[in-house]
Amino acid sequence: MADLEIRQSTVEDIAAIVEMLADDPLGAQRESPDDLAPYRTAFTRLEQDPNQQLIVAVRNAEVVGCLQLTTIPGLSRRGATRTLIEAVRVRASERSTGLGTQLMQWAIEESRRQGASLVQLTSDSLRADAHRFYERLGFKGSHVGFKLSL
Repeated sequence: MADLEIRQSTVEDIAAIVEMLADDPLGAQRESPDDLAPYRTAFTRLEQDPNQQLIVAVRNAEVVGCLQLTTIPGLSRRGATRTLIEAVRVRASERSTGLGTQLMQWAIEESRRQGASLVQLTSDSLRADAHRFYERLGFKGSHVGFKLSL
């Protein structure tokens, strides 16, 4: 995959990222690609936070994948730093090509580079294929996640 570039996103990538976020049954219920204003506001907040990286994978000048990597300093685990991977998406036409693995490997290596001792993620309980993918990468389903919508 020498033709793939993994880089920090720019404001110009927002529409492509939102399209990927909305391109599945769960995302279609919660995303609004027709109104990018709230995404631009969120992008500005992410861009200003040194603990956030919104990453894109680009092939042939098109965004084909993305993820968000959050660095979390903490006191638990003897003051360990951990990273959280969120919003992993691969464009439908690129699925099953190894792109998702390459994106995740990038995030894991970046986490190591930052000195993190733990990488964690959450995945909707309905995403069985995603769970198998993460398990193949070595992630363990060790915790139960809880969410409270506000």
